[in-house]
Amino acid sequence: MLDPESDELRDLKIVDAHHHFCDLEGPVSYPWLSHPEAHSSRHGDYSRICRSYLPAEYKRDTALHNLVASVHVEAECDRTQQLEETDWLVSMHRLHGLPSAIVAHAWVDTPDAEELIAQQARRPLVKGIRTKPLTSSGPDASVRGMPRSLQDENWIRGLGLLEKYKLSWDLRVPWWHLEEAAVVARRFPNLPIALNHAGCPFDRSPEALAVWRRGMKALAACENVVCKISGLLVTGQPWTLKLNGPIIKETLDIFGPDRCMFASNVFPDTLKGSWDYIYCQFKKSVAHEPPEVLNKLFCDNALRFYRIPAQSA
Repeated sequence: MLDPESDELRDLKIVDAHHHFCDLEGPVSYPWLSHPEAHSSRHGDYSRICRSYLPAEYKRDTALHNLVASVHVEAECDRTQQLEETDWLVSMHRLHGLPSAIVAHAWVDTPDAEELIAQQARRPLVKGIRTKPLTSSGPDASVRGMPRSLQDENWIRGLGLLEKYKLSWDLRVPWWHLEEAAVVARRFPNLPIALNHAGCPFDRSPEALAVWRRGMKALAACENVVCKISGLLVTGQPWTLKLNGPIIKETLDIFGPDRCMFASNVFPDTLKGSWDYIYCQFKKSVAHEPPEVLNKLFCDNALRFYRIPAQSA
């Protein structure tokens, strides 16, 4: 096992596979940050993150680690400004060298879906699309068959546009929808899919984890699905390795080291800890792994999945 303070872990190349920027004084609007009273958070007071978060601050936050590239995932901007968010991020890349890749937003079931996806795909930094299906408020509620749900044929057909334009899909659903998501994933075996936030296991009760585990195994059975280990937030609990270490281990056991990647999910995850703290915990959680596995989890898998040129890293 490597010492968490060792040179090997300190110098480990990192590709942060999922983070967000925003400029509340800039050209793109983020309603959920501008009006936090309209949004509730199971993880804490949103007002703490209702501010701009820009590349200069991100670079300071990551300065103690060997960050070589990053992947920006759409940050819930005003949905009339999807291309504007992408173009703003491209300008940040020109000025700061980050992000290295973009997962943009586009609906796949609107009349203009193909036009918008085609325009996103023409931006060279755009490697994928995050488009969230409709999800229920909890495991005891249902949206099955509703428009934009995981059973909506119009929405499901629209996912084919991502494959057509050679884009990946970032899939974000809570743990009680994972098995349904696996049904959709099986319909698109050639579409690269990145499951966000380890399937969002917010509830760590034995009953909830049993459902999460079944869903994770169903998605892992789809060879086109990879998993981001991020967003490990639990209502009313701090971010600790005692709490999240077992989830990290089980996720790695289910998906394997070739199909997992670590990611910070800052700035939302700063509700529980800094970028430096979260990544130090990630490193401690897998310090027993051989160097080739560490390189995959922290760098190589993200480079491959998001098609980030090696010279960029």
